[in-house]
Amino acid sequence: MKRTTPLYYGDYLQLNKLLDSQFPESTKYGAQAHDEMLFIIVHQAYELWFKQILFELDAIIREFRSNKVDESQVHIAVHRLNRIAEIQKLLIGQIRVLETMTALDFLDFRDVLYPASGFQSFQFRLVENRLGVRSAHRHVYKPGLPYYANLSEEHQQIVRQSETEPSLFHVVQDWLERTPFLNVHGFDFLGEYEKAVRGSGQELRVSETDLNALLDDECHEGLVRENKRRLSRKAMVAALFISLYHDEPILHPPFQLLTALIEMDEQFTSWRYNHALMVQRMIGTKIGTGGSSGYDYLKGTLEPHKVFSDLLAVSTYLIPRSELPALPEDVRTDLGFYYSSK
Repeated sequence: MKRTTPLYYGDYLQLNKLLDSQFPESTKYGAQAHDEMLFIIVHQAYELWFKQILFELDAIIREFRSNKVDESQVHIAVHRLNRIAEIQKLLIGQIRVLETMTALDFLDFRDVLYPASGFQSFQFRLVENRLGVRSAHRHVYKPGLPYYANLSEEHQQIVRQSETEPSLFHVVQDWLERTPFLNVHGFDFLGEYEKAVRGSGQELRVSETDLNALLDDECHEGLVRENKRRLSRKAMVAALFISLYHDEPILHPPFQLLTALIEMDEQFTSWRYNHALMVQRMIGTKIGTGGSSGYDYLKGTLEPHKVFSDLLAVSTYLIPRSELPALPEDVRTDLGFYYSSK
């Protein structure tokens, strides 16, 4: 691909539009509050980064919706998830920039913002839905109202539509459930794992309750009903297998993917936590401009809005390498990039 006509930097980036998109509300009510420009630019930058995160998530979901995910696509997905994690670090860093504005500086223009609020960021709601945040388990924004109630009608339709589309959580769960090495060549991973955990003369490496949740469908479903598990039992078993044997060549990319998902989930939680602290610093216990309880609401989203916490729970089931069930030679051959699906 080669361009035949000259391209100007400002035209390519649409700088005339971009740099002419900051209109402080305070100027309409007398004099411009100096820090409102910073407030606008930081939040515009957030929205641009949300757009990029959505772009990356959509690409990953498209590839993982297939019944077969090529090895190269797993590598690409890891790369894109790592990019999202780096963007998230920037999002957290922008909070530090915003905190150069003092609480008193914010009061210079806060009253003219009503009822506009970050809660009206439809792109962030799309990010949450693409990841797989469940509507039924969201922290309540306003009793009796859906989380998208404060959005415009147009944005409500977009967000509601996104609830019906595949999320990253669901395509990853389907991918894990297709893991082909759990029962091959006469090797029953779960059976051998249970023997290792209950090994004669050894202290039980995993509690009976946790072990039953891994071995028994009914126990697992009980945890799902209590909102203590979300991944299917089959997907949990696959994630455990990948984590225990990730030194095997063909399992290293899937392990990197699981690690990247955990990192992304943790970064979003860190951003929510730091955002909550900033809000507390700026407005204390006042009601937010969008009508939320401010700090208390933001703090309340930390746990319910996690998506891949089950992957953290896999660590509960890890046992030392020295006690791992030995893999039969033909299984080890499959795990050395000689495996081909038939």
